[in-house]
Amino acid sequence: MRTIAVANQKGGVGKTTTSVNLSASLAMSGSRVLLVDLDPQGNATMGCGVDKNDLENSLYEWLLEDQPLTKVVQRCSGGFEILPSNIDLTAAEVALMQSEGREFFLRDRLNAQAGEYDYVIIDCPPSLSILTVNALIAAQGVLIPMQCEYYALEGLTALLDTIAGVQSRANPELAIEGILRTMYDPRNSLTRDVSRQLIQYFGDQVFRTVIPRNVRLAEAPSHGLPAILYDRTSRGAVAYMALAGELRQKHK
Repeated sequence: MRTIAVANQKGGVGKTTTSVNLSASLAMSGSRVLLVDLDPQGNATMGCGVDKNDLENSLYEWLLEDQPLTKVVQRCSGGFEILPSNIDLTAAEVALMQSEGREFFLRDRLNAQAGEYDYVIIDCPPSLSILTVNALIAAQGVLIPMQCEYYALEGLTALLDTIAGVQSRANPELAIEGILRTMYDPRNSLTRDVSRQLIQYFGDQVFRTVIPRNVRLAEAPSHGLPAILYDRTSRGAVAYMALAGELRQKHK
C-alpha cells in the first residue's frame, strides 16, 4: 500500500481535481485505490457522484467513532472507492485537537484497515491544519499540485517547511512524491518562467506530466464523474492517465 497526500495550503490549485482523476486513472490501470476525502467541504465526494448531504456514515464516523471501513466506503464510477466527507469533518478537527496522539489517528486507522489497497490517495484541505498534519504523517509521499504563477513559489516554501517538520518529528519516511504543474498554459510567458524555475530548483521531483487548462476537466465534477469517464479523449483525461503511468513507473 502506498499512501499519497495531495497537499497545498493554497486553494484553487487543482488538489481535488488531481485526487479524483488520479484515483480514477490508477484504478483504470488495474490498481486497487482508496480516495480519502479529508476536506470538510466534501468536494471530492461530490465530484465522485456521492451526495455529501445524504451520508449515513462519513469519514468522521470512521476516524473518531470506530465505524469499520467497509461500512463507510462508497464505490465510485471508475472502479475506485472513496471515504466520503461532509461538514461533520469540521467537528473532527475540534475533537482531534483535544485528543492525545491526535496527529496519528489517520495513520493508525489506515494501517489497521486499508491494507488491501495498492494506493491510498488523500485529498487534503487547503490549510496546514491538524487534518493535513494527519495526512502527512499517514503518507509515504506528498504530491504537490501547483499553478505556475507569481505567488505559487511563495506558498510552496511554507508547505516544504511543514513537510520538513513532519519528517524530523513524526514521519522520517515522508518524501516529496512530486510537484505537479496544473492549469498549465504554455502560451503564457509567466507560466513558462515559473515552470523553468521549478525544474531548476527541484529537478526530477517535478513530474514530466503537466495538466493543461481544460474545459472538460472543469465540467466533469458537476456530472459526478472523473474526466476519464466524462470524456476520455479530452486533454485533461489523457494527462491524468499519463500522470498515473508516471507514478506507477516510479514505484515498480
